[in-house]
Amino acid sequence: MLKTLGTQVKEFKKPSVIAAFCTVAEVVLEISLPLVTASIIDKGIEAGDLSKVFLYGFFMICLAAASLTMGVGAGRFAAVASTGFAKNLRDAMYKNIQKYSFANIDKFSTSGLITRMTTDVTNMQTSYQMILRMCLRAPITLISALVMSFTINAKIASVFLLAIVFLALILGLIVKLGMKYFGEMFKRYDDLNASIQENVSAIRVVKAFVREDFEKEKFGKAANNLYNLSVKAEKIVGYNNPVMNLTVYSCMIAISWFSAHMIVGGTMTTGNLTSLFTYCMNILMSLMMLSMIFVMMSMSVASAKRIVEVLKEEADIVSPEGACSVVRDGSVDFNHVYFSYDKKLHKNKNVLTDIDIHIKAGETIGIIGGTGCGKTSLVNLISRLYDVTDGSVLVGGVDVREYDLEALRNQVSVVLQKNELFSGTILENLRWGDELATEEECKRACKMACADDFIERMPNKYETYIEQGGTNVSGGQKQRLCIARALLKKPKILILDDSTSAVDTATDARIRKAFREEIPNTTKFIIAQRISSIQDADRIIVMEHGRIHGVGTHEELLETNEIYRSVYEGQTQGGGDFDEPKEEKGGE
Repeated sequence: MLKTLGTQVKEFKKPSVIAAFCTVAEVVLEISLPLVTASIIDKGIEAGDLSKVFLYGFFMICLAAASLTMGVGAGRFAAVASTGFAKNLRDAMYKNIQKYSFANIDKFSTSGLITRMTTDVTNMQTSYQMILRMCLRAPITLISALVMSFTINAKIASVFLLAIVFLALILGLIVKLGMKYFGEMFKRYDDLNASIQENVSAIRVVKAFVREDFEKEKFGKAANNLYNLSVKAEKIVGYNNPVMNLTVYSCMIAISWFSAHMIVGGTMTTGNLTSLFTYCMNILMSLMMLSMIFVMMSMSVASAKRIVEVLKEEADIVSPEGACSVVRDGSVDFNHVYFSYDKKLHKNKNVLTDIDIHIKAGETIGIIGGTGCGKTSLVNLISRLYDVTDGSVLVGGVDVREYDLEALRNQVSVVLQKNELFSGTILENLRWGDELATEEECKRACKMACADDFIERMPNKYETYIEQGGTNVSGGQKQRLCIARALLKKPKILILDDSTSAVDTATDARIRKAFREEIPNTTKFIIAQRISSIQDADRIIVMEHGRIHGVGTHEELLETNEIYRSVYEGQTQGGGDFDEPKEEKGGE
């Protein structure tokens, strides 16, 4: 874990080293000050030598100024190093997440990843700054002050040893009890973020169904769970200060008691007593800092584990060595394909079972079936968003597992069920398909997707700003923009996953006509619930429970496939689809 996190310091090693050096120098200078103070008292004030007072006083001011300079330097460079470390952590996590396959992403919740990149990284930033400052300062101050105390008077310095042992036992117990709560706290942060994210992204639905009170109650429960855990953790950590104060004052009383007898007996000077009090405070303040470090580290260990989980998660779908970088054509072959999202239990939980079908380049393939029958899972295998469990998928005659992922996905354009637009102009969104596309190419793609008509009616046309999530365009407009974006890739394979469901039938027909005329050599997979959207396809695949129930043209399936015929009749005669079959009409 430390090695994984340590590699993210990178270019901030130099300020880290400088911060550590400045911290050590600051401590050494501070530890020297009590000795100078003792000399001022013993050799200057008590001896009545004013010149010594000025001499040691000037030396003391120089030490204090140097210590201040080192402290400022340590703080500055520690801040640079810690913020840089946090930046690198976020950057490394984000880059690794971009490599994840869908299966990898499924392991983490969206809210969990957000918490890891915000709250957890902030904890690590604070911890790293504490390591460069307190973690160095506290032990060095503690050891140096102990050594100086024993140099002055070993008997009285023994009081510090007893205090250290007592505090170590108590602080160790506090940290051990608090650790288990900090781990749970971050899980509750995930729940809280999930509640916020879900509510804000679906705020229109919440208001439409007047569910504000329900959402408030749900958020209140999440916030209350976090509060309860935080209170439990803070109650335990709260013992820290009382125990520390008890130890500090006990040490002060013990030192005063023993030192008073020694001063009366002439075995200790007033200056030495002053130095001992100063070292006492140094030692106990160091212990206070150490206790704070332990508490912060307890939280940081939980955060560090969560961050390392993301950094160490390896993408299970990667390009092989010597990968094929050229997709010959848009032909697709499913060779006895089995697929399960849960690889360990795939025999009992197959999403796709024995899919064996071969598609020529340029064919238009319609896919239809009930919800959960495996339509989307089937097309996800083409661009290798998931890997097959058994069998193989070939594109252009080559197994998709042998392709360079970027080369393969550049030739497979997918318009998913959930259409996403990003904040920016329409042109900027379109150029996700091809960042070098000219405005004319963008307009041509929009014309094919029947998006040009509503874009031209907008005040700023192609420079119209799209709000985050595309909230200022309708569902049908969003779908057409996403289709245009996909067409700009000029792919060999185009997959439309129920991506015209919000478009009227006339516009749907115009889009399909444009595809036939403008991109005849592109293999097209059209997933739909409406038979009218796919009845002109070269072949239609009817799916049921993860299996192919029938394959053929619209006319062939009407004659040979009972499911297809039943749905067609239901849709043309009113009511009924794969999830709601047409009711049988019975006579009285």
